[in-house]
Amino acid sequence: MTARHPAYGVLREVTPLASVLLAENPSPMTLEGTNTWVLRAPGVEECVIVDPGEDDETHLRRVAAQGPVAQILLTHHHRDHAGGSRRLAEWVGAPVRALDPSLVLGSEALADGAVVAAAGLEIRVLATPGHTADSICLLLDGPDNPAPSVLTGDTILGRGTTVIAHPDGALGPYLSSLARLAELPERTAVLPGHGPELADAPSAATTYLAHREERLAQIRDALARLGSDATAREVVEMVYADVDPALWGAAEWSVHAQLDYLRT
Repeated sequence: MTARHPAYGVLREVTPLASVLLAENPSPMTLEGTNTWVLRAPGVEECVIVDPGEDDETHLRRVAAQGPVAQILLTHHHRDHAGGSRRLAEWVGAPVRALDPSLVLGSEALADGAVVAAAGLEIRVLATPGHTADSICLLLDGPDNPAPSVLTGDTILGRGTTVIAHPDGALGPYLSSLARLAELPERTAVLPGHGPELADAPSAATTYLAHREERLAQIRDALARLGSDATAREVVEMVYADVDPALWGAAEWSVHAQLDYLRT
């Protein structure tokens, strides 16, 4: 497994079952861009697409060119992951599936524990709410697969930490989701929605849990200094003083979620 990133417009094999096509939508929130995953067993022509990205014609044409598409799966509803799903579905004649029924097209909604059998693979759905209420991860298995892997959407990123998109996202469910990922087998590779792949999902999830505990301790300290009725913005300005102010808006979502968690 390599970590060359980014590679715009190039299908890059990451595991024997998963390759990535990086969308050209870099930003402070999307890192180098959205990772669109192309999944298939060796020797199988059809593929499964995970997170086709924004409604960008250039990127979607690259995705459509990867072969017959059996299904389009979405890790959550955010536009940088799901915005192009309907257009791609129309082009390739494949159903769109997600946990949120409003995103589904031509099939049924996904559910925790469900197994998607397509392109010679078995893809197991893990409900992992927190970043958003409809966030899922996808455990990938198939022939000639030396090690398991999990597609994590925005639940775990390839670099840095993710935002809890309050009020849709919530900290309590997110901590439970991270604990669930921490229990995966060792050396389960992380195939994230943004950033480079990671070698070990349990390690990454444990690191994320420690980061959240550290942030909670910082917020408790900020409330002790600012007063229990401090606003999320006031807390951000104190706790995230070392973070680029351009990211404070996103940090404010997470702080709202953490304040809700501490105050309930």
